[in-house]
Amino acid sequence: MDYQDRHVVVTGGAGALGIAVVEALLRGGAEVHVPYLHAAEAERFPFRGEPRVHLAGPIDLASEVEVGRFYAGLPALWGSIHLAGGFAMGGIAETDREALMHQLEMNFVSCYLCCRAAVTAMRAGGGGRIVNVAARPALEPRTGAGMSAYAASKAAVAALTQALGEEVAQGGILVNAVAPSILDTPANRTAMPKAKHELWPKVEEVAATIVFLASAENRVTRSAVVPVYGRS
Repeated sequence: MDYQDRHVVVTGGAGALGIAVVEALLRGGAEVHVPYLHAAEAERFPFRGEPRVHLAGPIDLASEVEVGRFYAGLPALWGSIHLAGGFAMGGIAETDREALMHQLEMNFVSCYLCCRAAVTAMRAGGGGRIVNVAARPALEPRTGAGMSAYAASKAAVAALTQALGEEVAQGGILVNAVAPSILDTPANRTAMPKAKHELWPKVEEVAATIVFLASAENRVTRSAVVPVYGRS
């Protein structure tokens, strides 16, 4: 994908999927802006010294003020890729209001606020691309048993993607999402050592789908929530 001289935000860029996405964007020539909340994220980020990577933080992506300030300070924005979020297992008996709101803030509110700020920036520049990350339970809610709060927060991301995609398409902004199953990461392998890891989607493969959806080469796909399940 050709991203030469295009500015792209990647939230959650220091995570396993985020690193793969940033690497692919850099290969395409992009200028990548990575907001972070904790200093440790920036310190361990493998592209910290890359001149076309711009780390910014600390930024709370659930804060409207902080998100707005971050996006307002960017150069002309082409793409905004929203990977930031968090997972919590737990049945409804163990998940109180505080835990529910934490899932919603991490997964949905952060995505909504970044979408809102990105749309404002992209309208000023004549268009762009937004890619969100939902999850398999967003498309198959019954698979969210035992993690209902997480499933609901990701279903909200999927609904936002489809509604917003229709809202802003006429302005040249295409909004899509991917919905991964369990990603093949070291952390997930440690958590599920007996699973069939070879069936899980690889972060590089999911990153390739994201980078296409966020590219100028994607001219027609909008309001889609794309399953990226691998063979799992």
